[in-house]
Amino acid sequence: MSASLSTDEILIEKLLAHLRREGYSLRIQRWYPAHVRQLMDYCNCNGLLIETICSEHVTRFLRRQYQLSEKRRSQLPPFQKWRHRYTGAINMMLRLVHGAWPIPDPPRTALEAFHRDIVKDYDTWLRELRGLHPLTRAKRAKHALQFLTLLGKRADQQNLANVTVRDLDAYLKQCCDGLRRGSIEDRTVCLRDFLRHLWHTGRTAIDLAGTVMGPRIYEHEDIPVALRTEEVQRVLEVTRKDLSPVGLRDYAFLILLSTYGLRAAEVVNLRLEDIDWRRDVLCVRHSKTGTYSELPLLREPGEALLRYVEKARPSSIHREVFLRIQVPHRPFKNGSILNCVISARLRAAGVTPQGRKGPHAFRHARAVSMLRSGVPLKIIGDMLGHTSTASTAEYLKLATEDLRTIGLDLPGGILL
Repeated sequence: MSASLSTDEILIEKLLAHLRREGYSLRIQRWYPAHVRQLMDYCNCNGLLIETICSEHVTRFLRRQYQLSEKRRSQLPPFQKWRHRYTGAINMMLRLVHGAWPIPDPPRTALEAFHRDIVKDYDTWLRELRGLHPLTRAKRAKHALQFLTLLGKRADQQNLANVTVRDLDAYLKQCCDGLRRGSIEDRTVCLRDFLRHLWHTGRTAIDLAGTVMGPRIYEHEDIPVALRTEEVQRVLEVTRKDLSPVGLRDYAFLILLSTYGLRAAEVVNLRLEDIDWRRDVLCVRHSKTGTYSELPLLREPGEALLRYVEKARPSSIHREVFLRIQVPHRPFKNGSILNCVISARLRAAGVTPQGRKGPHAFRHARAVSMLRSGVPLKIIGDMLGHTSTASTAEYLKLATEDLRTIGLDLPGGILL
């Protein structure tokens, strides 16, 4: 037992060191170890090692704690709401132990294990032979597992080869209900790709990929939505007046978007070493294409970044430029934070866009501005991180006002 207690105390000290390093309050530094000790006591009483517990064990522990709390108190919130007072501490401890949490639970049945093996093989195929981006692979693997799970026993080792078009139709009908045409088309692309893999690996008798039909998406069907130049300037002016740490960070976000037309992920993934102050160069790793660009660090975005780094950026071991203002001061997992930031800043400026309100509205606005200034399409594409002119050509659809100036006057009485 003494060895077990010694191991527990080492883990508690590791947790406390992490809390101090991340800047958590003294109250959290008291609460989190106390909650984790309760989990450790539960593991010791049930012969479990914290290194081997899974999410099911954690749920059992929380259920037990909830029942004990019910005996002491007459009224408690519902379990799903109450459990949050424990999950922050437990998840942090288990991330320190396992490196990531939650970790997938082991398969409960042979069929589930068979499905996971197929999806793992599919992901390897996507990575090694197709060279797809990790985010694309994760999405396609998720839809592949969803498809197999819905088929159930019809997709076991004996019956998978006999999957029919009726099975495909039933899956698409269920998973595409209520989706927009673009989302439905995306699901059909994922399903076709997975069916192609099943056929190439000999798991299905015939290639069913050609039987999956999605909605036709025309090349120039949608016109992207861009903010007008005066709207962009109004949002920047209002945000510039906010001198709080959040305001300085948000202004740096917006000036990068409006000046360089960066993608959201390219902004949040920017690192301190990507800013070359001596040469006035901004290095950008384009998240979608994997390419790399060196852009001139112009005065206004440079000053905005410097103000944020000097006055608002929390002290941290992380090298990403943009960190969470509140503890823990970590980098953002993805660019979704910019959707929240931009929505709030648009409301504060009294700007109501007709279409999307996210970072791509600023990206499109920058593309239109360069088009109207006569910048060649190739240069626009290089700055936006496009690898093909077809991607950049999409932004030509935004210059509707310019197209109207060259419209032909038709003689009266002619109908089109």
